[in-house]
Amino acid sequence: MSSTAYLTKEGLEKLQAELFDLKKKQRPDLISRLEAAKALGDLSENAEYHEAKDSLAFAEGRIRELELTLNDVSIIEDSAAGGVVVIGSTIVVEANGKERTYQIVGSNEADPVAGRISNESPLGAAFLGKKKGESVPVDAPNGRVIYTILEVK
Repeated sequence: MSSTAYLTKEGLEKLQAELFDLKKKQRPDLISRLEAAKALGDLSENAEYHEAKDSLAFAEGRIRELELTLNDVSIIEDSAAGGVVVIGSTIVVEANGKERTYQIVGSNEADPVAGRISNESPLGAAFLGKKKGESVPVDAPNGRVIYTILEVK
């Protein structure tokens, strides 16, 4: 089962670079470490072998995850889509007397601390399809928060 990954051009490049690094650099290094550890004999008590084997398994899992993600990508274009919040929009909102700026991105690039919120998050999903001037209620852990969209770009 595959679902579309929404990525900015920069996010796509970052994932492609990570995949390249894993396949061309890390995987060969880990295989070499594993082979060297095997050569030491008695694998049952060989910590280096077990650590190399676990690291290789983790890298292989991440490679598969990246390949699946990159198989079905939709590039997010910076767009205000006629003033409507869409994936890729940067919005300025006000809630509880404080202004915040968010960019709506796909889950692979979400970084709430940096103001990049996922389109799948409750906050990101609530903003989708809304316009400048609209009030958007969002249920938060400590109660409902009303956001007012000040700008869509």
